[in-house]
Amino acid sequence: MSSIKEQTQEKLASLFADHSTATPLPFVEESDYSICGYYLNIVVSPDLLIETVTVLDELGYFLESITGVDWPKEEEIESVYDFNRYDEHSFRIVIRTRTSRDTPVIPSITSVYNGANWHERETRDFFGIDFTGHPHLIPLLLPEDADFHPLLKDFKA
Repeated sequence: MSSIKEQTQEKLASLFADHSTATPLPFVEESDYSICGYYLNIVVSPDLLIETVTVLDELGYFLESITGVDWPKEEEIESVYDFNRYDEHSFRIVIRTRTSRDTPVIPSITSVYNGANWHERETRDFFGIDFTGHPHLIPLLLPEDADFHPLLKDFKA
């Protein structure tokens, strides 16, 4: 029987095999847990996000958190998804996807992980990412008329 790491890598390799090698995405790399807190770093384009998290759901992973990272020099915003699975010990992985900072749009994963609902709303409040397909993307913490996103690096209080 293969390990959860091997199962995850095999399933993702199968999913990603059909995609063009003309771009550097998607990719999966092993990480040193003692340094970064996860075993696999998965980077995908937004169009592969739903398929990727569906594979994780099928393998028994649960969603821990979602956050954003503002990359103003690259004119991009990144959405970061932390997943975990407990067997004999914890097996944490991270998925990252980037989108344009001007029109930050990423598909919602609530159709796969309903628990992503509040995480996506919070990330939208703080970073301005529009999670398309979200069932109720209204502000979670900010006032409904807020026209700012306080965790963007160019935000002025």
